[in-house]
Amino acid sequence: MSRTLLFSLLILLLSSLLPTRAIAQKDDLVHRSCLHATYPEICVRTLSSRGGAATPRELAQLAVKLSLARVRKASDFLSQIKGSGRREQGALSDCVEQMGDSVEELNKTLAALQRLRRDADFRWQMNNAETWVSAALSNEDTCLDGFKEMDGGIRSDVHRKIMNVARVTSNALYLINLLDD
Repeated sequence: MSRTLLFSLLILLLSSLLPTRAIAQKDDLVHRSCLHATYPEICVRTLSSRGGAATPRELAQLAVKLSLARVRKASDFLSQIKGSGRREQGALSDCVEQMGDSVEELNKTLAALQRLRRDADFRWQMNNAETWVSAALSNEDTCLDGFKEMDGGIRSDVHRKIMNVARVTSNALYLINLLDD
């Protein structure tokens, strides 16, 4: 009877360690991959809280999905702001358009990463993914440029939101570049 109980406890203990080991391996991948990212703390924090990335490619895809979600959220936020004048309203409208372009580019990036294979097209697919994420970053910069000459709360709100998006997008680009190694 004692043997059966001991065996049951051993099975229970081992089964509880398996998921922990899988989580530790995922966290190791995140920490190793984010170590030299432009924004390593943001990289680790945002990707560690998401599950499912077992390979560097899956982690890069996850980073792009996270960036895409942030762009959409920022676009929704910007769409709800009312500018105090024509110039401010024009900058907001341009920024929403830039975020829409970023959504398209990040969707293209995600599709390229999902098709990515180490074959004759690998370099071409990587170039496409890197180009589209870089274009999304440029859109985010262009959005901020529209507010450079303005003062006030809207400018700081837009800056805060877009910088948040740009940091996550920059980390996604870094993780994509790691796939080339």
